[in-house]
Amino acid sequence: MKYLLDTHIILWALIDDNRLNERAKKIIMDSNNTIYYSTISPWEVEIKHLKDKNFKLSGEQFCFLCNQNHLLNLSIQNEHIIELKSLESTKKIKHNDPFDKMLLAQAKYEKMVFITHDKKFEIYTDKNIMIV
Repeated sequence: MKYLLDTHIILWALIDDNRLNERAKKIIMDSNNTIYYSTISPWEVEIKHLKDKNFKLSGEQFCFLCNQNHLLNLSIQNEHIIELKSLESTKKIKHNDPFDKMLLAQAKYEKMVFITHDKKFEIYTDKNIMIV
């Protein structure tokens, strides 16, 4: 199975954070699964790194660690951007995080399961979201 990880899930996996639950760990560690990180994630990490001096990990370091841990990179394609219009929510609540929306659009277009811990994704009707 193919999985796209939300940025915080990757960060938690890299540092073995106890917020990463057993279900997510099993999926990530299962050699039968193919695990991806989006180009969105190092971009998001780099922005946080530049804004917050306490956020020590740079986008470059993040990419290095992802590659070292055999995560595959999913680059942003035009089709992913176009897929944004297909995201449907069950509520009138606005989810304004462009990084989150792009990650979900990528996973949806690529027929991947998107793994996140962010409860904001509960508003979406897409079946490919796994909140752990």
